[in-house]
Amino acid sequence: MKFRRIGAAAAAVTLALGLAACGSDDGGDKLKIGIKYDQPGLGLKEGNDYTGFDVEVARYVAEKMGTSADDIQWVQAPSAQRETLLETGQVDMIVATYSITDSRKEKVSFAGPYFIAGQDLLVRVDDESITGPESLEGKRLCSVTGSTSAQTLQEQVPGVNLQEFGTYSECVSALQSNAVDAVTTDDTILAGYAAQPQYQGQLKVVGASFTEELYGIGIQKGDVDKCEQINEALTEMIDDGSWQTAFDETLGTAGFVPGPGNPPEPDTCS
Repeated sequence: MKFRRIGAAAAAVTLALGLAACGSDDGGDKLKIGIKYDQPGLGLKEGNDYTGFDVEVARYVAEKMGTSADDIQWVQAPSAQRETLLETGQVDMIVATYSITDSRKEKVSFAGPYFIAGQDLLVRVDDESITGPESLEGKRLCSVTGSTSAQTLQEQVPGVNLQEFGTYSECVSALQSNAVDAVTTDDTILAGYAAQPQYQGQLKVVGASFTEELYGIGIQKGDVDKCEQINEALTEMIDDGSWQTAFDETLGTAGFVPGPGNPPEPDTCS
């Protein structure tokens, strides 16, 4: 009797473990990656499709770390929530035009960078009068309300006629309709909008960036092992040509050329 009870107990444990394992296959093993859902060419969600350069970088890194594209759980990562998403474990990493800064590194760690962006200007293709910030005097410039991009240019060019809208989509639409003369934010974001089908051939990035933004992959603070795994994957992505292919098929479709230093060499993890 004693042996039969032990055998029954062991069988019950085995069954429970088997059920738990089956349960984990239903989503417990998903790699949760934060991206933007509203940045064309970078991170865009349309139905069940996720596209953009950041998405392609995330997919490549995930695969090199042992996770197939089907096992990625995409999570929307608005700029203001990125640190919280990582600190609370709601995502495993964030690939979302996430600039590496000293203040952010107080809360999270970064792998990479995987791209060097810079603030630039988006104009109509037939406008040769705007070649950089110095040519914005008296021009109608659009940016998003409260953005650092707008503040930077207002300080540099006091004579610019700044118009602030709620979204960059509104700014780009106003540019196309001649309501404004230029739009400003990171060159990658501008190129993404220019690459949209409805704007192709109509808009261009000036190509005279005047800031430097190092896009990194955000992870929980102090996770050196994961940082090194990601950096190894990024290095492989650059070396085997996948980085360039991903860029050409996303941001590159608008004729945008990566600025100096691209593709960058990942920093040492610490």
